[in-house]
Amino acid sequence: MIRVYNTLSKTKEPFETVTPGKVGIYLCGPTVYKPSHIGHMVGPVIFDAIKRYLVYSGYEVTLVINVTDVDDKLIVESANQNVPMSELAAEMTADYMRNLKAMSVESVDHFPRATENIDEIIRLTATLVEKGFAYESAGDVYFDVAQCRDYGKLSGRSADQMQGEGGEAAGRKRSAADFALWKSAKPGEPSWPSPWGNGRPGWHIECSAMSRRLLGRTFDIHGGGLDLVFPHHENEIAQSESAHGQPMAKYWMHNGLMQASDEVGKVGGRNTRAAEGDLASQEAGKISKSRGSSAFRDLLAQFSPETIRFFLLSTHYRRPIDYSEARIEQVGTGMEAFYRFFKRFERVAGESFHALPVAARRVQGEFDSGKDPLLVDVTRHRQAFLDAMDDDFNTGGATGALFELVRRLNKFVDDEKLEAGAKGKDAAVAALRQGTVTLRELAAALGLFLKPVEEKQVKADSLVDDLMALLIDIRNESRKKKDFATADRIRETLTKLGITLEDRPGGTEWSRK
Repeated sequence: MIRVYNTLSKTKEPFETVTPGKVGIYLCGPTVYKPSHIGHMVGPVIFDAIKRYLVYSGYEVTLVINVTDVDDKLIVESANQNVPMSELAAEMTADYMRNLKAMSVESVDHFPRATENIDEIIRLTATLVEKGFAYESAGDVYFDVAQCRDYGKLSGRSADQMQGEGGEAAGRKRSAADFALWKSAKPGEPSWPSPWGNGRPGWHIECSAMSRRLLGRTFDIHGGGLDLVFPHHENEIAQSESAHGQPMAKYWMHNGLMQASDEVGKVGGRNTRAAEGDLASQEAGKISKSRGSSAFRDLLAQFSPETIRFFLLSTHYRRPIDYSEARIEQVGTGMEAFYRFFKRFERVAGESFHALPVAARRVQGEFDSGKDPLLVDVTRHRQAFLDAMDDDFNTGGATGALFELVRRLNKFVDDEKLEAGAKGKDAAVAALRQGTVTLRELAAALGLFLKPVEEKQVKADSLVDDLMALLIDIRNESRKKKDFATADRIRETLTKLGITLEDRPGGTEWSRK
């Protein structure tokens, strides 16, 4: 049974959907005023993997990620660039979509824009006013926090700890904690007509309106970064539940924030990082546009999208992600184990890894291992993967199980000497194929290794050929002398340079990504 950590209850709960067999997920997306950075990829990659796994587990899933295309930050940035807000938002939205496509975030069903849902936002705001949960003041409309008795239940904050907008707005509110549902138009700002005059929506009401339109008054999962617990998600709950008299979402899931870090951890290890840091400490190191992080397109010029995706999934989603280029490089080094095995499998079985069938549902991937030692181990590693994902979508544990599985498959090839010739070893090759089919099945459930990595053999001149031959000879001699430190250093240094060494029965070959 799948269990999910619910920020609202602060416990793991059995996953029981509003409608049996169906799942609705709403994930808060970006405010599109500057190019996307890697922090904007965290939530979409995580929830794309979660949707893939839920579909694999037999659910029918609808995933929604909103785009905030009207906001104070957008208005300021459009003025700075002297371009219309709509033009800036369209350009930055296109940048965001290109990055999601590169990261294989392909499972999103709806990308609603705030500006396309103004009528729905006005209707929800009007309902709150009619029910006495909101009030109009000089063209603005504010939510009256005092009328919401359980306000603060998600974040655990009391009314005394709440802070609202300052400046001119403070004088128009009944309480400092009240927040804007509708903002009156200022000269030169984008605006829409409403019962309270021309204006634009507040940030929080946008998500309440769009999630209601696409997923209903109560849906299954609401996701977002840990920094959105307060005020954004707290205010969403207050708006939606006051208007509808029923829960907004059954499960509130919050991913840890990405933090700038120089720390490098082991990739492919058996354990995931321990949880560390509350919201305050994570916020201190959070990567954001305002902290000057580089555009994501620049990172894609340095690393393959698959490496970055694997990096984001190698940590449990609720834990902070320590970001550094060294960390991503090490992830890439660890992933070479998979790429080398894919080539190895093709040499042995005469079949491409990426041509193997993929089980669309977990029940379809089950097989009878009998007493075959390899297949018994494959079944065990598969179960470890499923157990990790069933336990609050622990992608860190799941990727660890993938590493264990590929190690076991490589050991089988070595033990059976399959690369020396598979003649007369049909049973061994068949077992290897089943194990590899399982590897492909599980990886696909996370959106990994979906297609071949583009490689190009280096067209080197004779000097480069000679230098590589020398390095390979030095490495081989080091291994014979049991000087593994030198041999490993040669391989690791070449890997950082994008050069892969493959040890085969006939010798060592090299190639460059």
